[in-house]
Amino acid sequence: MSSEIIRIAAKGDGVTEDGRHVAGAAPGDVLLADGTLEAGPHHIVPPCRHFGKCGGCQLQQCDEETLAEFVSSRVVNAASGQGLEPGLVAPAHLSPPRSRRRATLHAARAVGRIVIGFREAASHNIVDMAECHVLRPELFALVPPLRKMLARQHGKRLAVDVEMALADQGVDLGIKGLTVEGLDATEALLEFAQANGLARLTIDQGYGAEAMWEPEPLTVTLGGVAVPLPPGAFLQATSDGEVALVAAASEWLAGAGAVADLFSGLGTFAFALAGQGSKVLAAEADQRAHFACKEAAGRVQAPVHALHRDLFRNPLRTDELDRFAGVVLDPPRAGAKEQVVQLAASQVPRVVYVSCNPSSWARDAARLVEGGYRLAELRPVGQFRWSSHVELASLFKREG
Repeated sequence: MSSEIIRIAAKGDGVTEDGRHVAGAAPGDVLLADGTLEAGPHHIVPPCRHFGKCGGCQLQQCDEETLAEFVSSRVVNAASGQGLEPGLVAPAHLSPPRSRRRATLHAARAVGRIVIGFREAASHNIVDMAECHVLRPELFALVPPLRKMLARQHGKRLAVDVEMALADQGVDLGIKGLTVEGLDATEALLEFAQANGLARLTIDQGYGAEAMWEPEPLTVTLGGVAVPLPPGAFLQATSDGEVALVAAASEWLAGAGAVADLFSGLGTFAFALAGQGSKVLAAEADQRAHFACKEAAGRVQAPVHALHRDLFRNPLRTDELDRFAGVVLDPPRAGAKEQVVQLAASQVPRVVYVSCNPSSWARDAARLVEGGYRLAELRPVGQFRWSSHVELASLFKREG
């Protein structure tokens, strides 16, 4: 008996009317009695030859309409699962192909050759990357020379992680797990960095990232301010996704004289909010990110006060929060449970919660609503194109 695919599940499988999960399906496809899939109106030819094996993408078979619906439904369903009804749900923002500006690839020696790419889904096997429709061209261009450089490394065993990010000055490349011994090995890496125009090359041999090549200090521009970029520092996955999230926070907190930016990182939101006239407290636990934000704020005399504080162990208390006209928070995937308890008891008029995990966000959002806030607006964001990974910006307003 045939059955139609009616939706995409959270992990990317198509779901039939009778609840069966089918990998690689799109809404409107028909699962035939013999187990084959008949493509429907929303099923397209995946652009990448690695799709279906590479774990980097799950949804390349879906058209734009389906991708946008998937991103929106993930966010809306997370809210409704906690009994939350947003006042407004904006159309989903989707990052375009080849826009990812940061990624971690894996490389290993296998049968005498170097394989480099993302891992297969639910596996440690590496898909040897011949093309990628997700990465920025500047990042993908480094894959062939990286493969050649790693092939020249001594030893039969080699397994490294390659962190790539796009800074103002160009590509920031970090290799973790590579052993560099002797002058010849060091000179070879420096030649590689120079020949490929790297902005920075760092090597982590088990003691933290060490810069081997950095002709000039790296920065990333946030809110019009060039902020120092420490190795491995967090950046939003795409520039356009960052713009969408920052635009939401800037719009919702416009006119707020004093704002707290919690889990502020390098200052993605802090500098944008300061640029529109707010005085911003930027609280961050990571010491390198904190000092980068502090240095940039001091250099341009921005009204941003950088505070080094672990908000998981020591969240801002209600009496501290009540000094602010608005709060923006962008916590890690685990959410901000302890900080949200304090926010829910505060009198802050507007709270902007940015999240990369709809589940932990919904848990925290429910606590805010219990404390007297109203979920005024949701903006779904799909920075990780063709992936089941979804982000969002949300606005909470205190009632009464």
